[in-house]
Amino acid sequence: MELIDILDEQGNLTGEVRTKAEVHSQGLWHRTAHIWFVNSQGEILLQRRSELMENYPNMWDISVAGHISSGEAPRLAALREIKEEIGVDLDDSQLELIGVIKKQAIINNGTYIDNEFNDVYLVKLDLDIEQFKKQVEEVKELRWLPIPEFKQWIADKKSDLLLHLEEDELLFKFI
Repeated sequence: MELIDILDEQGNLTGEVRTKAEVHSQGLWHRTAHIWFVNSQGEILLQRRSELMENYPNMWDISVAGHISSGEAPRLAALREIKEEIGVDLDDSQLELIGVIKKQAIINNGTYIDNEFNDVYLVKLDLDIEQFKKQVEEVKELRWLPIPEFKQWIADKKSDLLLHLEEDELLFKFI
């Protein structure tokens, strides 16, 4: 059972800890790590979420993303999520924090309330797609996509792309 620190609407720790299920059923503010990978060929790594995922199944999404567990340092959470989801061990120095995005969403017919502060990281890394080891419970597919094509997907509001418009703008300032 994953426990998560609860935040107030300004992103400050409240001292409360809840389960992930409680966080999303009650719409409690919490922190996540979003990690975008880019390579020297001008491509961005996207993951297609597993069809088994509770939220946004089969959608193309951020390279890696996950909740920050209670008491866990955000950068360590990012490194843990990278290892879990795509099987890559990185050094802390390879993570560049590019910003924090406050986001709210209500999905799954109102049963999943997502009030998050997303710590957004950028990783510049050259790996062949075969070098990644997908966590099959969460990641269905990985793909390097040329950045201009990714921008077109966003502009077209591609139906199987999970949009993060404010985060995408931030990302494009740094790549």
